[in-house]
Amino acid sequence: MLITIVTIFPDMVEVVKKYGVVAKAVENGLVDIRVVNLRDYTTDRHRTVDDYPYGGGTGMVMKPEPFFRFYESYVERYGKPYVILTSPQGRTFNYEIAEELSKKDNIVILCGRYEGIDERVMEIVDDEISIGDYILTGGELPAMVITDAVVRLVPGVVEKESVERESFHQGLLDHPVYTRPYEFRGKRVPDVLLSGDHERIEIWRRKESIKKTIMKRPDLFVKKQLDEVDKLAIIELFKELMKEC
Repeated sequence: MLITIVTIFPDMVEVVKKYGVVAKAVENGLVDIRVVNLRDYTTDRHRTVDDYPYGGGTGMVMKPEPFFRFYESYVERYGKPYVILTSPQGRTFNYEIAEELSKKDNIVILCGRYEGIDERVMEIVDDEISIGDYILTGGELPAMVITDAVVRLVPGVVEKESVERESFHQGLLDHPVYTRPYEFRGKRVPDVLLSGDHERIEIWRRKESIKKTIMKRPDLFVKKQLDEVDKLAIIELFKELMKEC
């Protein structure tokens, strides 16, 4: 997979490929992440990427020419990419979108700044993505969030079992996790986790996931299609609640 992030602040974005799982994916050749300075596609000596808006108003607007010069050069070299514009007007980023994007081979993410991008740039955009209903100073942080979430879903980057167990993949939030010491400030690790009984442990984990999802994200639980383990876990949860009554 090739991911190219286009920005006027390349140093800000470069860190996304230098740490953790993403860095290992790059090192192992599973993903190629490139950061492009949009100013490299300007033609004036001041490397101008913005101008005043037609019709008046506050702020500046990013010019279309540098984006088109970049895009045409890119297509000529790497072929047609799937172009994403980070935008508060886009569809809200979630796990399903990350999975969808992880199946693409060639992604370009355009980072907006100032009061926005000249509308004519939308001609080369395939998708607009927002990471939430709030305004940031630019598209760099959303581009990094999207990149991180997508890369870890690329086959081989993270162990398949780890991905399958994490929040949202199964439609539930994660169960509680514990490590040494067994007892800390009077609180002990649940005995079931030390039992060695993998079936009991799986049912306990699913029960805790269901409990947490109902309490924190009931909207997710409503959409969840229950499998056999879910049903066994709900029975255990019901028994637990009855004991507390």
